[in-house]
Amino acid sequence: MDARSLRGLAHPLRMRILDLLALDGADTATGLGRRLGENTGTVSWHLRHLADHGFIEEETGRGTRRERWWRAVRVARRLDTNDFRDDPDSQGALAVYLHETVHRDFGQVTTYLAEEWGAEWRDAGTLSRWQDLRLTPDQLAALNAELEAVVVRHREAAARDGAAGDGAAGDGAAPGAEEARPVIVQLQSFPRRERDGR
Repeated sequence: MDARSLRGLAHPLRMRILDLLALDGADTATGLGRRLGENTGTVSWHLRHLADHGFIEEETGRGTRRERWWRAVRVARRLDTNDFRDDPDSQGALAVYLHETVHRDFGQVTTYLAEEWGAEWRDAGTLSRWQDLRLTPDQLAALNAELEAVVVRHREAAARDGAAGDGAAGDGAAPGAEEARPVIVQLQSFPRRERDGR
């Protein structure tokens, strides 16, 4: 993600809109406004802004001239915060983006904890924390790369299973497809400062 894209996205409401479109699929300004408790006109303005920066696109052939449907553009974007730390023009946008990202992740975890799930889903989910690692920067980067590779491997396997189910004989669903649910994986790994004298 470049500086222009970061500044285009770094707004609390725009980030929430993009998140809803990415997680739940296409929607209209009216539908998003209702879900977010926002005025439709305000949501429409932010939708156009997101579209101008390439984060979303109109779903053509759906809706009317007055009721446009929008969907998230499925493109892998990576933000390396180091690219912006020395750019004074991007400091405000970077701070907003990071704050909103952490706030969103926290909100998703607390929502999950407050919801009722069957035992099979409660037992499958986890909130884990390990605090007894001592790593160098290279070791921490390697740990993160390994964990990302595991997530990517599972995502690709799920996509293959879904594609195989589309053309499979029988009911057209891959084995276990009816049990599948959207899953969010959050990984937070960072160094901490030790107390003085240790």
